[in-house]
Amino acid sequence: MATDIVICGGGILGIASALELRARGATVTVLEPGPLPHPDAASTDISKLIRADYAKDAFYSDLMEDSFEGFRSWNMQLGETLFHETGLLVLCKAKRLESGSFEGESFELLSERDYPLRLMLGPEISRRIPAIRDGAYPTAYINERGGWAESGRFVSALAKEAIAKGVTIREHVAIRPFAELSSNARSEIVTDSGEKISCGTVIVATGAFTPVVLPELADRMRPVGQPVFHFAPSDPSLFSAPKFLPWAADIAQSGFYGFPFHAGVLKVANHGRGIVTDPHGPRVVGADEEVRFRAFLRETMPAVTDAPVVRTRLCLYCDTFDGDFFIDHHPDRPGVVVASGGSGHMFKFAPALGRYVADLAENKPNSKLAARFRFRAKGERRLEAARSDA
Repeated sequence: MATDIVICGGGILGIASALELRARGATVTVLEPGPLPHPDAASTDISKLIRADYAKDAFYSDLMEDSFEGFRSWNMQLGETLFHETGLLVLCKAKRLESGSFEGESFELLSERDYPLRLMLGPEISRRIPAIRDGAYPTAYINERGGWAESGRFVSALAKEAIAKGVTIREHVAIRPFAELSSNARSEIVTDSGEKISCGTVIVATGAFTPVVLPELADRMRPVGQPVFHFAPSDPSLFSAPKFLPWAADIAQSGFYGFPFHAGVLKVANHGRGIVTDPHGPRVVGADEEVRFRAFLRETMPAVTDAPVVRTRLCLYCDTFDGDFFIDHHPDRPGVVVASGGSGHMFKFAPALGRYVADLAENKPNSKLAARFRFRAKGERRLEAARSDA
């Protein structure tokens, strides 16, 4: 079988890239190892934060500007609102927004860019968001240009749109790790069943499996599991928008963030150090995590402290050593584009990154993005601005 472009992985970036490439006239096939959306994919679940708050890292704030427009366009294209521009609540443990903190630097940078920010102090926070315990956070702001996306539903809806536009999506087709380096003019993929698929370009968007598919990247990226809890609060109205917003609670220190009541649950998650996890193995959230989550909720949102757990999920990041994505031509595998290394914060940029991946497939340069997402050797460990090391 031959095609112009094969995309390995049907997560949000794989599907966004497929749509963009098809719009440019390419023949595109997506190979997905499970159903779409895949229940284990990082871009699945019910929600993802959509934010431009990146401390002083203006690069990602700039990239988010392009993605805001992309999400709004997707809403219109799909005929349903899956990106909810409700605003984002950013809670801070300090008595004021301090220079050098994630919250202080985010507020300063976005203020300079005329973002609609509302600073709140003391009791004003719990008056605006009654679910937050009074006094738990002395300082907060609401960034009205942000919100959340229905992540799994986005993948499903965009996949249907891609099929309608002529993209071939083959579900339950896993690929084998890439074999020895090849100098062939056309790339060749081998599926688990032994089928050989040749193409002009192959895009590797395999998420946490990327260092398995491309073992030479195992020193620069690794699969890391992050705990996610879905609770059933006794009073959903207290946690429903607009009374309650997607939030980040002293996130660079605690890692905790979450969403309004949606799909019958209240989702709370952690963007922290996580646990190195075999992507082929079981994905189990440990009992100690529930103890940690409930301790946080007791201090922050007491009304949900004892709420039943509906389900848990171990979300696998494809962590890079420096928190930046790997989106570039593979220097040693002609015809291979790597589009991975999400490090827990890629979903929000999917509209812009889908266009960038398409540019790479067409050999169109973009020096600004290439400087950050280039194929690179392992260097000093860094974390994305909102990522906790706890």
